Amino acid sequence: MEYIFSLFFFFLFFIYPIILGIRNWYFTFRYPKLMPEERANSKYDQKSARNNDIIIIFWGLICTFMYLAALDTLHNVNHNDYDTAICVGDLHTYLHSQYSVTVVVTFILGVVGLLVISFFSPESIPPIPQALCFAFAVIAEIVFLLFIIQLIKNCYTSVLPLLYYLFNLVLITARVTRRYITERLSYVDEHETVYIHESAKPIESALRSVASLTGLHFLMILPAAVILVALFILLGQGPDGIIKAFTMTADWTFSTQIPPPPVEYEGHYLCTVAAGGHKKVVKPLRFGKRRGAVIVVNRQLLASNAFEDMIMERAPKFHKAVRGFYDKYGYPVSKHITTEKRADIVYLIMKPLEWLFILCLYTFDTHPENRIAVQYSDYKKSDMVQQEGRAM
Repeated sequence: MEYIFSLFFFFLFFIYPIILGIRNWYFTFRYPKLMPEERANSKYDQKSARNNDIIIIFWGLICTFMYLAALDTLHNVNHNDYDTAICVGDLHTYLHSQYSVTVVVTFILGVVGLLVISFFSPESIPPIPQALCFAFAVIAEIVFLLFIIQLIKNCYTSVLPLLYYLFNLVLITARVTRRYITERLSYVDEHETVYIHESAKPIESALRSVASLTGLHFLMILPAAVILVALFILLGQGPDGIIKAFTMTADWTFSTQIPPPPVEYEGHYLCTVAAGGHKKVVKPLRFGKRRGAVIVVNRQLLASNAFEDMIMERAPKFHKAVRGFYDKYGYPVSKHITTEKRADIVYLIMKPLEWLFILCLYTFDTHPENRIAVQYSDYKKSDMVQQEGRAM
């Protein structure tokens, strides 16, 4: 019985990780080179790679904690801080007790981030969580490398299993990053996305160059690639071309560009601000429709309404309270916005709240700029959702 248990233990903690690592190497360097017909005949696919990644992350994490426990016994790690006297031959703790939680939390966040981007497609994660997942994954791997270097002085070759796990995490990060780059660029091409930040264009060009690199070269510039992906996720947001094609018109069903002259902006104060302030300050974007009347809208008004639209979907009770407060105080405030200067002041006062709304949209909505773009237009939400569904 003891012999069988030893064999089982040897397989789980030595042979099985090696098998997982070989598969990980195959999915990173060999599988991308296969021709379409070869992939069709292969018993492996993207789902197999994803499952292998998740098993490596989970099982490697379990093995790491168990291995560290064995390392403590093997090298007589006392786990007392440097200022405590210990027996001859024992070692003080390798991480200070007061700050070790930071290292552990950072690593756990990185593992969770890597799991999320490994399991989900780019179109199912909102921009900010997506960028944070990439950032946490790379930071955790750097911290893990520093931890291994910390152990080398006394553990020597005993750190090889930890290096092996780190190497596999880096391979997974590289492959997932490359997949996200490819799928992001494909989405941009298919939907003719119009960027709201001009700086996204050079980042897109850089990503297209990076995507064409071989697996080894891509691995060598992985940190730079991750930074580019995170920036592109945040700066590369924009309403899809198909939405712009319908909404950036005048006098039609989905039109948002309604020509002058009649403009009605009496109402709640954000509508008043958008139409009543100096153009250089409040930055009006276009005309919109509100309860049948033509109004001027700016980014602040669109973002506020998009935020309300989102909480109306996901937290109707909270939305009811917010809407009640706005209805009660919005109109009286607008009565006092009678000059361009007053409109400018209200706009500037509301700016932090606008940033908060956009932060919430980018955190909880998978396509925040699509939601913002269709506010105060006849473009139906169901049409937007349908277009997003096709992309996923």
